[in-house]
Amino acid sequence: MKQVEQAPCPSWYADNEWNVGISGIYAANVNGDGDFRNYFQNDDPWNDGFGGAIDVKYFFRRYFGFGVQGAGLQVQTNNDVPRILPLSPGSGRFGDSGDDKSAWSVLGTFTVRYPIPCSRFAPFAWVGAGAYFHDSHDNSVIGNVILNDDRDDEGVFIGQVGAGLEIRVTPHVGWTNDVSFNLVESGGKHDFLQVRTGVNFAF
Repeated sequence: MKQVEQAPCPSWYADNEWNVGISGIYAANVNGDGDFRNYFQNDDPWNDGFGGAIDVKYFFRRYFGFGVQGAGLQVQTNNDVPRILPLSPGSGRFGDSGDDKSAWSVLGTFTVRYPIPCSRFAPFAWVGAGAYFHDSHDNSVIGNVILNDDRDDEGVFIGQVGAGLEIRVTPHVGWTNDVSFNLVESGGKHDFLQVRTGVNFAF
């Protein structure tokens, strides 16, 4: 009797692999508390933002990789009804007049993934840390009332933890979906959830 050997499984993920991912972002602030310095919106704890991200990673083993992530968001900072905040006796400060602002981040990341044997699927998880920035607002004064809040462009620390799934269409092109929790320096009021979907190119 002749024994038939099974063909080896195709290799969808490799060691020493460069990955470049491009994705769209939906983000939602989870700790809004009415503080006018919230980066998303002054008084809505579940306000959202949209944007995009690019990830560059090097997997020195198919299971482990280091990378750099850059992301940008268009976030709302408007109030439906401007608020008066005490400034000094006989005066007040209004909340934002109503427009969208930008926020962006740069992080270093470490990723662990597990390519499921003989399949196109690879669940992954990662941690990251870096800097988070946002647009400034200019003050405008009418009489003894200051309109809008002045915010610095100075970056603050951001930590990130997330998990997702990649599905390889070919050994060099994959579809990725992930969700992450982002901890922004400032006592937690600016922390946000981030959901991404995009395309990953492997070389």
